[in-house]
Amino acid sequence: MEDASISSLLILLGFLIILSAFFSSSETSMMALNRYRLRHLVKKNHRSAINASRLLERPDRLIGVILIGNNFVNILASAIATLIAVKLWGDAGIAIATVVLTLVILIFAEVTPKTLAALHPERIAFPASYILKVLLKVFYPLVWLVGAITNNLLKLFGVKPGQHGNDHLSTEELRTLVHEAGALLPKRNQSMLLGVLELEEVTVNDIMIPRNEVEGIDLDQSLEQILTQLSNTQHTRLPIYHGDINQVVGLLHMRNLAQLIQRGEVTKEAILKVSREPYFVPESTPLQTQLLNFQKQSRRIGIVVDEYGDVEGIVTLEDILEEIVGELSEEHNDLVEDIHPQDDGSYFIDGGAYVRDINRALHWQLPTDGPKTLNGLITETLESLPDANVCLVIAEYRVETLQIQDKFIQTVRMIPIRKDRNH
Repeated sequence: MEDASISSLLILLGFLIILSAFFSSSETSMMALNRYRLRHLVKKNHRSAINASRLLERPDRLIGVILIGNNFVNILASAIATLIAVKLWGDAGIAIATVVLTLVILIFAEVTPKTLAALHPERIAFPASYILKVLLKVFYPLVWLVGAITNNLLKLFGVKPGQHGNDHLSTEELRTLVHEAGALLPKRNQSMLLGVLELEEVTVNDIMIPRNEVEGIDLDQSLEQILTQLSNTQHTRLPIYHGDINQVVGLLHMRNLAQLIQRGEVTKEAILKVSREPYFVPESTPLQTQLLNFQKQSRRIGIVVDEYGDVEGIVTLEDILEEIVGELSEEHNDLVEDIHPQDDGSYFIDGGAYVRDINRALHWQLPTDGPKTLNGLITETLESLPDANVCLVIAEYRVETLQIQDKFIQTVRMIPIRKDRNH
């Protein structure tokens, strides 16, 4: 009869240890749920995700019901284990029960279930949410009482229980998240997402076409010269000005010019009439802002001006999109012609190449917060235009000028210092 009693107590003890493992794994899994994935599943009306999300809206009550259940189960298990040990070994059984039960609970009801829950939170949290939801209703008065006492104690330490932490991610945190996505995110998509995140750090001045490279229509020229230029241009939109690019009076779309040609009404006045008013953009405008401005204004090209109103260059919608998705047209692949790899690991680079393009093509980290071209970067570092070829170090790269002509550094030999040491 006594053996049957002990067997029943052992079965009950085993059941209590299973319950303890349930509460321990539930606590860990609920807290380990990815909040952003959870919100995504909630939007898709995932029933288990909705239950878990509602429980997490009040973490004090969730933790309260879990700990009430866990402590009740563990205390009851301790009492039963002690009763079994006393029946088997007498007074010495109390010490034996304490040691054995501690190890059993630690291994089977704490470490193992919590580790499993941390590794697979959704598999455990979603089914457990149904049981916890029922338990919360059953023990609500007790949970409310414990929560009220706990919240008042927290207020003494200046903690507001109802105030949730900031779940929003900063740009740097998002960038880290994208970098660590690994195989979960295709390399192409990863590059595009990083390009979007970098838009707010790059200004129009960083990617604009400088004024000396801007092709435009000078209305002070003869009509014959203008038509010759228009027939040979590769652009669909061109700025129109009088004498100097600072005197921009409009932006001409080649489609409108084609209509003039069909009607046989090509004159300077007609060209000016079908052109659109120029759209000016401050040079310090972040690309993220400018992309939205292009959308709001229904524009694809803007005239970049400095703080004095002087034209610095032009920026197009395509230029901004290329920062996100990479080069869109073959004409921009001319950068390959500006960079010539050598057998010793160095590169011959054209002095007019843009620093940002060099960094992108070679995965370098030349400074981009100053001059935009390699020639400008070298002259700024030297604080003067060299009279003869010189060798210098910029960031972690050794720079050697090879050709200087007409006050412009034509060709440069560059090599990363660390790579140079390996040769």
